[in-house]
Amino acid sequence: MPTEPNASQKPSSPLFAAIYDPATALVERTLLRPHREYLVANLDGTVLDLGAGTGAMFPYFESVATASTEFHAIEPDPYMRRQAAEKAKAQATPVRIESSPAEALSYDDESFDIVIASMVFCTIPDIESAVKEVARVLKPGGELRFFEHVIDDGWRAGLQSALAPLWKRLAGGCHLTRQTGTRLVADRSFDVVEIERLNLGVTPIRPFVRGRLRKRSVSPPRQRSGR
Repeated sequence: MPTEPNASQKPSSPLFAAIYDPATALVERTLLRPHREYLVANLDGTVLDLGAGTGAMFPYFESVATASTEFHAIEPDPYMRRQAAEKAKAQATPVRIESSPAEALSYDDESFDIVIASMVFCTIPDIESAVKEVARVLKPGGELRFFEHVIDDGWRAGLQSALAPLWKRLAGGCHLTRQTGTRLVADRSFDVVEIERLNLGVTPIRPFVRGRLRKRSVSPPRQRSGR
């Protein structure tokens, strides 16, 4: 069953939503395209876009849509969600958009075959709760596919840490210093299909990790507390 809404939510900003598409247009064309295509490769069944933003994934959904695919998305930021809804209306492939946060999804258990996360875990306040929700709404054998920026090494990591407080305020709650890949694969509801670190992007938004996790058909047993 869906969980109760979490009081902790990422900040929303009409200014950030307004400038997001123009600011990222060049990066979308030159850098992100092959990685978004990776997320939709061999897509089938019922799909959830976990944090649609302004709808950047929607054209890719349309490019692979078949009679057997059905697309849903969440976006808690009302300004981002409004732009995503406009993009959804402008294309032939429907995308049903909800406002629930990733930590409290409004869907029933085992509703989806695939959940896609594209540069969204950097803004989710509680990653672990969100991953548990993803596991809840995925069918056994379903996949979590992700493409996320993470903290770098060396001096770049130091720069990211220094910029992090200001960046979070200006960029819609984005965290520059998360080890998202490590935190995703730590959840015992999933087996790792593949994961890779990609040394691409421009500091402070680099490097990236992308990969696929498969929900286990049988939930792992709970650990007993020691006596």
